[in-house]
Amino acid sequence: MRARLALAVSGIAYELREVVLRDKPAELLAASPKGTVPVLVLQGGQVIDESLQIMWWALERNDPAYWLAPACDTASAVQHLLAVNDGVFKHALDRYKYPHRYPLESIGDLQDFAHTHRALGALVLRELESRLTDGYLFGSSCSLADMAILPFVRQFAHTDAAWFAGQPWPQLQGWLARFEASSIYNGVMRKTPVWQAPP
Repeated sequence: MRARLALAVSGIAYELREVVLRDKPAELLAASPKGTVPVLVLQGGQVIDESLQIMWWALERNDPAYWLAPACDTASAVQHLLAVNDGVFKHALDRYKYPHRYPLESIGDLQDFAHTHRALGALVLRELESRLTDGYLFGSSCSLADMAILPFVRQFAHTDAAWFAGQPWPQLQGWLARFEASSIYNGVMRKTPVWQAPP
């Protein structure tokens, strides 16, 4: 989602190929043998297969909404928050959302395992709540950090929506609700047919 968000705001034209990961097309594996999405294949054949790198690539070429110019704080603060999201928070989110995928770690009750990681993720969300007093993570306007982190917060929130709604995080909940109501979010979430290789 976050790669699509950056491509959408940048206005860069691209061909979208929706795939089903349990039936990975040969073309995907040829471009990126690790077989995950997103994968951006540039005209010259260069491949970018990390979503955050795709965001940087697109915005460095065209950044009309100034996502690379946060209203306050420094580039190193943005990088730190992104590292926490893609590291500690993503680790906790995966185990909270999909506890059954970690049999070597989840010895015992799966629900206890999931809730332990929910609590670890909540520590990061409390930090985000404290940053959102002006509406966004780095001031009063949206930045790359917001759009890179929101898709993961959305996954966390929807894993147990009732629990998330009951937390004392009004800034975080409002931030997520505005994102889900935005035209850019609804544009990138539009369903597209699964791509089929030409015969």
